[in-house]
Amino acid sequence: MRALGAAAAAAALSLTALGVAAPSIAAAAPAIPQPQVTGDVVGNLDIPWGLDFLPNGDALVTERETRRILRVTPQGQVQPVGEIPEANGPGEGGLLGIAVSPTFATDSLVYIYYSTTTENRIERMPFNGTAFGPRTNVVTGIPSAINHNGGALKFGPDGMLYASTGDANNGPAAQDQASLAGKILRMTPAGTAPPDNPFPGSLVYSMGHRNVEGIAFDSSQRLWASELGETKWDEINRIEPGRNYGWPQVEGMGQNADANAAATAAASGEFVRPAAVWPTADASPSGITIVGDVIYMAGLRGQRLWEIPIMEGRVGEPVAVLQSTYGRLRTPRQAPDGSLWITTSNRDGRISPNPGDDRILRVTLNATQP
Repeated sequence: MRALGAAAAAAALSLTALGVAAPSIAAAAPAIPQPQVTGDVVGNLDIPWGLDFLPNGDALVTERETRRILRVTPQGQVQPVGEIPEANGPGEGGLLGIAVSPTFATDSLVYIYYSTTTENRIERMPFNGTAFGPRTNVVTGIPSAINHNGGALKFGPDGMLYASTGDANNGPAAQDQASLAGKILRMTPAGTAPPDNPFPGSLVYSMGHRNVEGIAFDSSQRLWASELGETKWDEINRIEPGRNYGWPQVEGMGQNADANAAATAAASGEFVRPAAVWPTADASPSGITIVGDVIYMAGLRGQRLWEIPIMEGRVGEPVAVLQSTYGRLRTPRQAPDGSLWITTSNRDGRISPNPGDDRILRVTLNATQP
């Protein structure tokens, strides 16, 4: 399958009707890898959500509802190394993102994002290889709800920590600069606002997001984010500091209840249009990773992996792979050996799990397709 397909075509037609041009899509996509699943790293996990690698090649994996943190070796050995008792699992909340400090060799720190009964929090804690030390608050007071908690954590090439938050089922909060809901946050490793953030004294890096669960940087240090839409359109966005991505006024390329207002806002530059969109049935994107300037975007409802090439800050034709074979895909990450590890989310109550779910798939990226 090699086409932006009905999603982009319908979006472009809708924008044309509104008198708004669609975003530029790079026409000639280079050859991109053909992912091939070579087996399971490990199976029988319980809704794995976050995944990041330690310097030695082992991974730390969070389980959303059990509140456990697991250490997983490339050989598939699993060791529980921690538990976050305060993490609240019902709905889409619980123990979510995890990020290993880029200076782990000297500070031994690991960062986590989790939901409680009253808020979402980011904390950090030292890890000695087998257990975690005392936790320290990094950011508290992020609005939480049964749905739309965001939860992605990623250290940028600038050494800052980036976090995605959801609108916590309160769309207007995404447009409120004073709220941490519906945002991408940028902070120092200690949780303070860097002096070069777009809004002085604020952690807010971008706003107008419904529910971002995937963030990653390309080779030119550009930030990209996957965003879950409401009922029609999911998105990939190129994130720029201080910009507004439109939710709840705009979904996708400009589709919303007030089409005229959406068109006016988009034409004026008030809102940033997505780099690409998909119908929610084809994506419902969760995590992303970028390898060789190709975005790998996991699909939950779409039950597939999207490959999205990046060229000069634009995206080429998305290609769908691994379709309807492994169920709901949650988090892709590149392992130190160059393979992708991709978690499934088949025990989250949305579909019937397969024997051995949930699992971490091992995917090679050796071959290319024209």
